[in-house]
Amino acid sequence: MWYLFIIFGFLSGVIGAMGMGGGTLLIPLLTIFSEVSQIVAQGYNLLAFLPMSVIAILIHLKNKLIEPKFLWIIIPSGIIFAVLGSFLANLIDGEVLKILFGIFLIILGLFEFIKIFKK
Repeated sequence: MWYLFIIFGFLSGVIGAMGMGGGTLLIPLLTIFSEVSQIVAQGYNLLAFLPMSVIAILIHLKNKLIEPKFLWIIIPSGIIFAVLGSFLANLIDGEVLKILFGIFLIILGLFEFIKIFKK
């Protein structure tokens, strides 16, 4: 079973480093293949996100792919809504949370699919 966590970590790290959000892959992998509950998978995702994001930020800063002028808006709003989202996630039943996350991924996929055809 431990090898699945290594594979999932690798895949979410690659996706996360690309800026697509490793959690969109890590959370479903953990809940489907490892029988981890939705809320626990989200917790693992948050813990894994911290070191991955620091490394990705350093590389993106080095390659001048981050506009520092927008950070003063993005960072505080991200922190505020992460706290609010954490409290909200704890109030919602795990199965409902799983369904909502699935709906979110479907909508996200549809937007990406539509964007391809607009180009």
